[in-house]
Amino acid sequence: MEIVVNGGTITEEEKNNYIKHVSAKEPGKELVYLEINLDGDFVDLKYKFADVPFERIRRVTGYLTGTLDRWNDAKRAEEADRVKHGICDCCH
Repeated sequence: MEIVVNGGTITEEEKNNYIKHVSAKEPGKELVYLEINLDGDFVDLKYKFADVPFERIRRVTGYLTGTLDRWNDAKRAEEADRVKHGICDCCH
């Protein structure tokens, strides 16, 4: 984990307390970056958690699926014949 302290110095105990504080906001997630900005009596924390891997699941012809590799030829053909909708430039 990368820890950056700006605007002063703090003890290891203070660093550990900020790590615990931020980690408690998202239990189970891995904290990978913590920036501690000191400004007098105020502290600003900026942090980043590790990306969570996910598998894309979509609803195709009434089934929830991640991949089509286990589908028979007829079901694959049905999926191929479907109208696929894209995102238009006006929606950005």
